[in-house]
Amino acid sequence: MKQVFRIISLSFVLIFSVSATASDKIAVVNISDIFQQLPELVVVTHKLEKEFKDRTIALQNMEHDLQTKIQNMQRNRSTMKASDQLQMEKDIIKKREEFNTTVRVFDQDTRRRQIEERDKIIYKIQNAVQKVSTLKGYDLVLDRGAVAYVSSVRDITADVLKQVK
Repeated sequence: MKQVFRIISLSFVLIFSVSATASDKIAVVNISDIFQQLPELVVVTHKLEKEFKDRTIALQNMEHDLQTKIQNMQRNRSTMKASDQLQMEKDIIKKREEFNTTVRVFDQDTRRRQIEERDKIIYKIQNAVQKVSTLKGYDLVLDRGAVAYVSSVRDITADVLKQVK
C-alpha cells in the first residue's frame, strides 16, 4: 500500500514539475496591436487608394450621371411623350445595372487586393514571432486575443514589433 502511495505521489510531482517547466516556454503576442502599429499599414493604405483612384472617380461619375438622368426624368415626366418616357426608363434601368455590376467588380477587386496586402504583412509578423520566440526559447506562442489571462512577463509583443519594424 505504501508503494502505491509513493508511486502516485511521485507521479503527481513529475506531472506538476513537467507542467511548470512547460509553462516557462509559453508566451503571448498581440498580433492585432502589432498590425495596427506598423507604419507599413499607412503605406499600403495609400498605395491601394492610389491604385484604385481612377476607378473610384469613374464610379462617382457613373453615379452622378445616373442621378442626373433620374432627376431629369422626374422633372420632365409630365411634359414627355409616353414613348420617350418609356425609352428613358429603359435607359435608366440599363445604366443602373451597369453601375451595380461595376460596383460589384470594384468591391471584389479592392477586397482581393486588401487581403493580398494584409497577408503580406501578417506573413512578416509571423516571421518576426518565430525569430523572437526562437531567440527567447519559447516553444509555444499564442495570440493575445485567444488567451484569457497571461502575465505581462510572457508578452513578447514589444519584441516582435521591434523585429518587424
